[in-house]
This record gives sequence, structure tokens and C-alpha cells, in this order.
Amino acid sequence: MSLGLAIVGYGKMGRLIEELGPEYGFDVRAKFDSQNNLRGAGLTRAALNGVDVAVEFSTPSTAAENILQLATAGVCAAVGTTGWTEHLPAARQAVAQNGTGLVWAPNFSVGVNLFIQAVAQTAALFAKQQEYEAWGWEIHHSAKKDAPSGTLRKLAEEMFASGYERSVNLSANRAGAHPGTHEIGFDSLADTITLRHTARSREGFARGALRAARWVAGKKGWFEFREILGELAN
Repeated sequence: MSLGLAIVGYGKMGRLIEELGPEYGFDVRAKFDSQNNLRGAGLTRAALNGVDVAVEFSTPSTAAENILQLATAGVCAAVGTTGWTEHLPAARQAVAQNGTGLVWAPNFSVGVNLFIQAVAQTAALFAKQQEYEAWGWEIHHSAKKDAPSGTLRKLAEEMFASGYERSVNLSANRAGAHPGTHEIGFDSLADTITLRHTARSREGFARGALRAARWVAGKKGWFEFREILGELAN
């Protein structure tokens, strides 16, 4: 049985979501962009009639309002936009108050989320080795709005949460059409250790988001993608 899908943010990722959606049992029933959804005003119950779940890939300035409106309309969501997390408490409250479900991630690539876990474990190993300093670097396509990205910030957060208390120097490049490379390194006088994830295309992000959307449809609560990886069907 097909699930009704709304695409909120109809750019390159939105169009890829639309293309791949049928593979995951979705019927795209609504699409929203800046023309028909100014500041979330288009996300009404009427416009979302027949929609079971939404995939949200918009912009940092619009994501929080979209999340609030989707929750108010009773629609579950998978949210992949980054750069809005200062509004996270209000978004969580809206989801809880309206009894909907939401999965969010700074990056919906399965490989990236496993990479984050690997970096966290590595940071714990280096935490007590004072001679090692750390850095984080990334490159993305020139249209990406936030720099450093939510993924790179999340990598640093996980390092600190794992006990690495020294500074982590972060830097970001934006150029061309690169889908995304993230690198974490540890350096000392003796040697350098580097961990890197390189995306080959946007498809991995889109497929992860669709898997998350399928999982969260009909559920209640606030979830991070990395927490539900083990429960996802292909």
C-alpha cells in the first residue's frame, strides 16, 4: 500500500526524492517550494490532505517554521535541512504537543552516520593522548548555505561528547558541484591519523531520508536518524 508523501523544499534534493519515492512505496501527493509555501503558510491541513509523511529539505531560514506547520497539520516528517537547530526546542515541543513523529539528521547518508560513530569512538581513544591535536574539514557544492555544515558540527559535538576536550579546528570549502567530503584528523609530532567520508552523489542522502520517512510514518516522538539505523528496512 502506497503512503502519501509531501516534499517540502523542491530543489535538487526534492526532485531526487520525487524520482526515488516510488521505490520506497510512496505516492507524491504534494510539493512545496518558495512560490507556494512562503514562511510555512502553504502547509495547511487542506494542502496536506492525503499526506502521511513529509520529507523536508528546504533552507536554514525556513525549516523551523515548516516543522511547526507540519506538526500542527498532524503530518509526520523526516527533516534533512541543516543550520536551524537553535529552534530545536520549539520544534520538539510542537511535535510532542501535536502527537506526530519526526526523524531529523544533519545528514541522512547511512555511511555518514556510521562515520560519525567511528569518529566518536576514535576521539575517545585520543582523548588522553595530549600530544594529538584535532581538525575537521569539509568541502561541499557552492550552493550549500551553511558553512561549516551541520554534519561537520555534529562530528565535533560527538568528539567532545566522547571525552575529547581539546579544541577541534574546523574549516569548510564551497566550490563547484561536490556532493560532500568530511574529514577528521589527529596530528602529533610523530604521525597523522585521518578519517574521511566522501559522498559520490546526493542519492545516498535521498535514499536515507526516504527510508527514515517510511519508518516514521504513523509513529509519535522525536528521533535522530542515527538512533534508528538498526530498525530501518531497505
